[in-house]
Amino acid sequence: MRDDGLFDLDARLTDLKDIDYPLSSGLRKRGDPVHDLFIRVTIDPQFNIVDVQACSDWVPYPGACDTIGPAYRQLIGLNLVRGFRRTVGEMFADVRGCSHLTELLLSLPTAAIQTFATFRRDNDEEVEKPFQLDRCHALETTTDTVLRYYPRWYRGGDAG
Repeated sequence: MRDDGLFDLDARLTDLKDIDYPLSSGLRKRGDPVHDLFIRVTIDPQFNIVDVQACSDWVPYPGACDTIGPAYRQLIGLNLVRGFRRTVGEMFADVRGCSHLTELLLSLPTAAIQTFATFRRDNDEEVEKPFQLDRCHALETTTDTVLRYYPRWYRGGDAG
């Protein structure tokens, strides 16, 4: 968590070859990345995106691949846990985005939930339902897992 109460979620893809690698744009020397892509999404405590930075430091087609970063600022205002993956797929499909940066974004809802779990308690003394419940298969509130670890929030059959 930042001092201002916001959270930065970073995703990076680095593609290295252990041989010299010929590309249409020229030879990429062994150890030099074919791709080195980075995206940072800044969110508030309600999972709303308040800032986005995307950069492509190493790309196979310099002067082309590395120009799409600003398009990802369109994500500002979206919520990471409400329809985010579907919306990203629609916004950046085909030539409207970089397929690699877009794929990196798809992991961020999970990263956000795991990050928030660090700062939130989930024991029986909590007044509100723990936010991770009903967000994944194992923690669906009708499962034996919830009955065992979160009995207060279990909504399956007879718990007795």
